[in-house]
Amino acid sequence: MDLSAFDLSGKVALVTGATHGLGMAMAKGLGRAGAILVISGHSSDEKIAHAVEAYRAEDIEAYGYRFNVTDEAAVEAAVTRIEAEVGPIDILVNNAGIIKRIPLLEMDVSEWEEVINTDLTGVFIMSKAVVPGMIQRGGGKVINICSMMSELGRNSVGAYAAAKGGLKMLTRNMATEWARHNVQVNGIGPGYFATSQTEPIRVDGHPFNEFIINRTPAGKWGDPDDLQGTAVFLASNASNFVTGQVVYVDGGILATIGKPLGES
Repeated sequence: MDLSAFDLSGKVALVTGATHGLGMAMAKGLGRAGAILVISGHSSDEKIAHAVEAYRAEDIEAYGYRFNVTDEAAVEAAVTRIEAEVGPIDILVNNAGIIKRIPLLEMDVSEWEEVINTDLTGVFIMSKAVVPGMIQRGGGKVINICSMMSELGRNSVGAYAAAKGGLKMLTRNMATEWARHNVQVNGIGPGYFATSQTEPIRVDGHPFNEFIINRTPAGKWGDPDDLQGTAVFLASNASNFVTGQVVYVDGGILATIGKPLGES
């Protein structure tokens, strides 16, 4: 096989919410494969600048823009500016998202709407702004960051699960509508990863740590870098006939019902 199919040199990749965590890990993978990175966030210019410095420290060409993916006017203005200042967007990774751990009967409608608007509607807004240019230029790649909650439920994350389940189906519908334009749309569904956010519960004896290790056939938390290969594959020419799929990078969790208590 010609490994140049995985080369992203010269491609412009816009990754939303890539100032930290799994978004940053996937963005670094794209950058290491040659892509020119454009990252976004909306919390602060300082956080975006710090992230851009981290990418550039690894010799990755990177630029940062501040906007909220739920603000259609701001998104359209940002996309116009990015394409004028950096170049046409070849790869869009819809990673920006939030989660609110609130039982459904205790959740306010405003809290529900904030999650749905960010995790689902924001993907629609971003894609609607970027994909017409891809179609005009003859193709592109869209990667939506789904979740195991696209398939499973869990206590207190009903809004998030509803959004991510909807995102799985939005991914399939985008793929259906845009395949004839040579735009491939796929998803990545991360499992449980060792990040700064999970560090407090990744200690020996913590009930959730024990649960994840025992629930995951691989017997461990994922390393954020484990997402990079899938991201590069779905962003590259190697996946030109792959569309409408969600690739779960979860150490095997979704492949099994689990194991009985006490089984090693």
